Amino acid sequence: MPCNNGIITGCHRLAEYLENIKKNFEATAKVLTFNCEENGHSESCYKLGAYHITGKGGVPVNLKTAYNCFLKSCLKGGKKSADSCHNVGLLAQDGRVNDEKPDFHVARDYYTKACDGKFAPSCFNLSTMYLEGSPSFAKDMTRALHFSEKACDLGHIWACANASRMYKLGDGVKRDDAKAEMLKNRAKDLHQKQRAAQEITFGV
Repeated sequence: MPCNNGIITGCHRLAEYLENIKKNFEATAKVLTFNCEENGHSESCYKLGAYHITGKGGVPVNLKTAYNCFLKSCLKGGKKSADSCHNVGLLAQDGRVNDEKPDFHVARDYYTKACDGKFAPSCFNLSTMYLEGSPSFAKDMTRALHFSEKACDLGHIWACANASRMYKLGDGVKRDDAKAEMLKNRAKDLHQKQRAAQEITFGV
């Protein structure tokens, strides 16, 4: 392996070069596998997990392997740590990595870890879990609102809308029309910015 000289970040840069410039996904997968399994590089583990989700680069589609890659990245820390923690939560909640048995406790724990890392989709998923409840834990409207507002602060449109509705109806919180309107306007503003960004992208 050309990157086995101990320069771990160099291995990941090689993988990015092979993927983005050379478009050699098989070679990319080999470097990612080495750098994740031998060097424990967080970003390489994250990307390798994504390869195992889709079978990219000729690696076998294997959700359990993907789960382990994301878990390693999550626990290691780094740029993609929060993304990886979120993916661990998604796969645990989905249940396909555990004989079709969703593990809501694991999902909640890793969504929480990602949310603490300011990953908005995890905060939103937590709010949804507490809104709906599960066989593992009861509904908790106070926590649902807390995580909705946190996701909203991080720019999640639907979280703002959900929090607005809770304040409007007094659902788990004292009714507050002013705050409901503020959050509704925040959702609208985020939506407009999102549409503007898409128009700019398409216009390039």
